[in-house]
Amino acid sequence: MAQRTFYDVLGVKKDATADEIKKAFRKLAVKYHPDAGGDEQKFKEISEAYETLSDEKKRREYDQMLMFGGIPGGGYGAPGGGYSYTTNVGGNWSDIFNNVRSGDGAFGANFDFSQIFGGAAGASQARRSMRGGDLTLTISLTPEEAFKGTSRDVSYMVPSSGERAKLTVKVPAGAYDGMKLRYHDRGEYGRNGGGRGDLVITTSVAEHPIFKRDGADVKMELPMSMWDLALGTSVDVPTPSGATVRLRVPAGTQDGRTFRFRDLGAPSVKRKGSWGALFVTVRAKVPTRLTTKERDALEALRDADERSYHAEVDKYIGAKE
Repeated sequence: MAQRTFYDVLGVKKDATADEIKKAFRKLAVKYHPDAGGDEQKFKEISEAYETLSDEKKRREYDQMLMFGGIPGGGYGAPGGGYSYTTNVGGNWSDIFNNVRSGDGAFGANFDFSQIFGGAAGASQARRSMRGGDLTLTISLTPEEAFKGTSRDVSYMVPSSGERAKLTVKVPAGAYDGMKLRYHDRGEYGRNGGGRGDLVITTSVAEHPIFKRDGADVKMELPMSMWDLALGTSVDVPTPSGATVRLRVPAGTQDGRTFRFRDLGAPSVKRKGSWGALFVTVRAKVPTRLTTKERDALEALRDADERSYHAEVDKYIGAKE
């Protein structure tokens, strides 16, 4: 029977793009998130798969291990499952997995080569003090939670001991998609007196219907009628904080013009007390259907308009090389 891989967990092909992997994870995360009544164990399984496949280096190492002859499947990362798998060279997959997940490569700095090679050198290596590997989790946030900050109670398993650990994750205001929160000494236990690794939390922020993040800056598009752009107007615009700001659009404003509102974006997680800007880009919306009265009025305006809107283009019509 074929072994189950992280690609199988997310339901994507082995050559899936980064965007395809991200979309697959988000779809499954919405379905299985415990806060929405989903399966907690299934959610942890897809989070673990996404954490590896969404990182280019970790994914490359994971694919290399598949080429070694397959990943011991099915129970990787599940409570009480695995972590005693042996490689085809006499070693153990536990440290290899931990190194891949922490971004150190399949055979990272903390990997115990004595498991594979043995001998005097291996015995000497085995006596060395080694720090435990990092553990990783992904938490899903709404745009509002990321903007205002929130807290989330999480639980996870320490692979070497099988113990369940709990932690309240404090998400700072202004959190963004893919941000890393590191909790020291919450990861895997060290060896021979070595310190514990860290727990690294990655935030997965859902997309907002109108606001798009660019660091602390927030961008949005505002549809407007062609006559409002031509005549000028004022319009209320929402901000990410839930407040409203008045945008004054001058007469003759062109489609695509962007207006900047200072300090009305998102809180900066890198510079406390500072905020990004809100950028509003106006987009002309042309009616697709007109009443007879509207058509007559527009045709009259067109016939009376003596401006040449494409004079620069007309110069090249019929031009010879």
